[in-house]
Amino acid sequence: MEISDGGHPLPGTAPRHRAVLGYLLLHAGTVLSADRLIDAVWGLTPPDTARAQVHAAVTAIRRVLRGAGTAEVLETRPSGYVIVPRPGQLDSKEFDAAVADASAEDPEKAVGLLREALTMWRGQPFADVNADYVADARARLLERRLAAVERLMELELSLGRHREVLDELSAEAAAHPLRERLCHHLMLALHRAGRQADALSAGRVFRRRLAEDQGLDPGRAFAVLEQSILNDDPGLHLAPVPSRPAPAAARRANFLPFDIPDFAGRDEELDELERLGAGSGSVTLAAVDGMAGIGKTALAVHAAHRLAGAYPDGQLFVDLHAHTAGQAPLEPGAALEVLLLQLGLPAEAIPSGLVARSALWRSELAGQRVIAVLDNAGSADHVRPLLPGATESLVLITSRRRLSDLDGIRALTVDLLPPRDAVELFTRIIGERAHAEPIAVLDVLQLCGFLPLAVRIAAARLHNRPRWTVQYLAGRLRDQKRRLTELSTADRRLAAAFALSHQYLDEDQQRMFRLLGLHPGHDVDPYAAAALADTPLDRAEDLLEDLLDAHMLQQHEPGRYTFHGLLREHALATAAATEPEQARHSALTRLFDHYLYTARTAMDLIHPYGAGQRPVVPRPDTPLVDLADPAAATVWLETERANLIASGAHTTEHGWPVHTGHLAAILRPYLGHAHHTDALALHTQALQAARTCGERARALTDLGWECWRLGRYAEAVTHSRSAVELARESGDRLLESRAHNTLGNVLWRQRDYPAARDHLETALTLCRDSGNRIGEAHVLGNLAGVHEGQGLLDSAHRHLTDALALHRLLGNRGGEASVLDRLGGMYRRKGCYEEARTHCRQAKELYQELGYASDQAEALNGLGDVARAAGDPARAIAEHRAALALARDHGNLPEQARAHDGLARVHHARNDTGEARAHALQAHGLYTALAVPEADDIAELIRELDVRPTGRASS
Repeated sequence: MEISDGGHPLPGTAPRHRAVLGYLLLHAGTVLSADRLIDAVWGLTPPDTARAQVHAAVTAIRRVLRGAGTAEVLETRPSGYVIVPRPGQLDSKEFDAAVADASAEDPEKAVGLLREALTMWRGQPFADVNADYVADARARLLERRLAAVERLMELELSLGRHREVLDELSAEAAAHPLRERLCHHLMLALHRAGRQADALSAGRVFRRRLAEDQGLDPGRAFAVLEQSILNDDPGLHLAPVPSRPAPAAARRANFLPFDIPDFAGRDEELDELERLGAGSGSVTLAAVDGMAGIGKTALAVHAAHRLAGAYPDGQLFVDLHAHTAGQAPLEPGAALEVLLLQLGLPAEAIPSGLVARSALWRSELAGQRVIAVLDNAGSADHVRPLLPGATESLVLITSRRRLSDLDGIRALTVDLLPPRDAVELFTRIIGERAHAEPIAVLDVLQLCGFLPLAVRIAAARLHNRPRWTVQYLAGRLRDQKRRLTELSTADRRLAAAFALSHQYLDEDQQRMFRLLGLHPGHDVDPYAAAALADTPLDRAEDLLEDLLDAHMLQQHEPGRYTFHGLLREHALATAAATEPEQARHSALTRLFDHYLYTARTAMDLIHPYGAGQRPVVPRPDTPLVDLADPAAATVWLETERANLIASGAHTTEHGWPVHTGHLAAILRPYLGHAHHTDALALHTQALQAARTCGERARALTDLGWECWRLGRYAEAVTHSRSAVELARESGDRLLESRAHNTLGNVLWRQRDYPAARDHLETALTLCRDSGNRIGEAHVLGNLAGVHEGQGLLDSAHRHLTDALALHRLLGNRGGEASVLDRLGGMYRRKGCYEEARTHCRQAKELYQELGYASDQAEALNGLGDVARAAGDPARAIAEHRAALALARDHGNLPEQARAHDGLARVHHARNDTGEARAHALQAHGLYTALAVPEADDIAELIRELDVRPTGRASS
């Protein structure tokens, strides 16, 4: 629904305005009361404001009409409102008049009138209107259009133009498969074109569909036609009429398929195609490429309809069928015949050879402005003979492959629908039901991966099932094993579209596609792909690029390849159906071996001092990643982290428990400093895997340490006590020392200094007895904290000095930073603020350089404590706030509590009671959850704040 002035739509009408306008136009010349308009728009449940909304709509419509200088067509009468359009103003009246004038006495003139009338159709009637009357009105209007199409096809066939209308007739019959008269015309056209088998096949398909959908048989005339075709009745044949040239109206005929009425979004792509369509004085070639179901054809056809006025010499369309189920691709020669017939050439004027047809095509287009859509192309070679020469025409090519081999081509890759456009498409199909469940609509769209075909299928299923809610549909789609099955209707199956894309890959590409579906992570690089497929690196890269060109893979950054979610499910299902179980298992084993070995290599570069404590991993036979230095190793770990964690989950659940345990042990120092959530997940998986492969002591030790890092002290104690017992039984002094170290740290935080000292001294003895120098350095730093808490400052300082020297000797820069931070705290307590600030700053900078963000929060809190003690409240607030942000980002509860504590005390010192109390309460909640004595300290501050008036100090 729109009001236009000189072909330009005028803004200013909202959806409810258009609903009122539409009903007035349907009854042009009839006075409609407000009550009748209310009934039409809202049905039996009008809102209380319905009458006011009708009045507001009429006012808004009149305002827009006034802008076009035609406000007088909308009149207010005593009994209501009436629209009295002038001749030429209302397209439906113009359409009806043209159809009425199409007399059978002059079939040529009738064809011209009907074609001109049908060009007025721009989509589905009332596509942008939601009102009670719309469904019935839309059905009546569409019936008028179909009747005109059927009349047009009948006239064209009477003139012997069966070849010329075959494409158009096939498209209409496919769009309306239960329309008997259309099928009748199609069968006759096919038979006259020498395609008797296809004609009979079309009849059989129609019979089956009619019986399945309506339980009916075709009429008598249909049965007579079927028998006549079967008998090759000579009376069915009618010679073409080539004696006079086709009239101008026929040569300018629009052969574009019906523009889908609920087309949504793609504004940027349409703008780009319109810019190309502006013309450059020569032929313009545009290739619209993208994955199956992305909406390439819909976009190209919609754009062609919008641009049709700029190409008055013809709007042509041919389906090349490169990816059409059950149909071989259309050869270039046959495609040229279709295009030349659409230009109006008689069949006998078209030569038989490809070269001659291509030359004639270029000759016919010379000097003309034609828009031609070459849909569903398989490759550059498929369309190269169809490209015109010296012409100002526009050729839009759609393909599932990138056609980069075509010189001068403008490529437009179609991506997934943005969420807003996907919501619009879904809503246009299912109507008001979408507004009632907006969150569920987003769930469905995400489960469809914002792929237009999937969205259409899901919406169509919902539209045809009025008792379903959107949430119910979302629940069905969440079942990953049946999602592709759910995304199918009687005529459309997403899995079938994907299968066709897979079918046109070569054997190696198909195998790579299937094996990539086994990958448990989000994306792959060529090394991982080479491991999966057991192929050389350069071959793996070539196959990945081939799949990218075929839009079977996506690429969001160079060197990384990923699936659309639904294609990943299809790849996995295809692998399960075609790859033997042993082949799948071997492929994944190669992948996990690749990740394990490369992770071990990376960790040896980053933490060489701990190499002896990591599991030994054999060198795989697949291509190795070249990690030249610690920086490259860190980049690889960061890039592959999500895949490594996903691999750990998969190996735990599907029979590679040793891989899980080894991966957790290898990655422990890396994950434990900055990626606590991932570390907790992986160590939990390792503990689960240990039930079948042993190494339970190691898993418990690592899990206990990570719980300590996150402030989950009760769990840390439970896991570490179990680890101590298991390690002692097995004689593993390394794990026993680490478990004692964790217990000592927890007890230190709880200010149980004697017990903490016992565990840490036991850990120190075990480290020294087993020659574990790195463990010794860590325990010395922790023991210093206990001694400091007991007031043994000289001993604490000595332990920290020894720990710092050991960390520097071993090259453990993370351990060095930890000791520097603790030295800063000791100097602060002594009142040596410059030394304290220097040590804490060095710790922060070192953590920052290493990428240990969670530990950096500890150093920032240390700087905040120094600034507060030195009388610099502004600096203290800045440091504690920075610490709080980092601690929150990384789930570090102890440092969150410490930051709130510091902020509370700074604001208290500044007499900012409100801020102080807010932070104190946050700190108290966290300390209480951690079960540490600091909860009592901050509670005392809260009591003091409660007796003071709320105030804010001036700075």
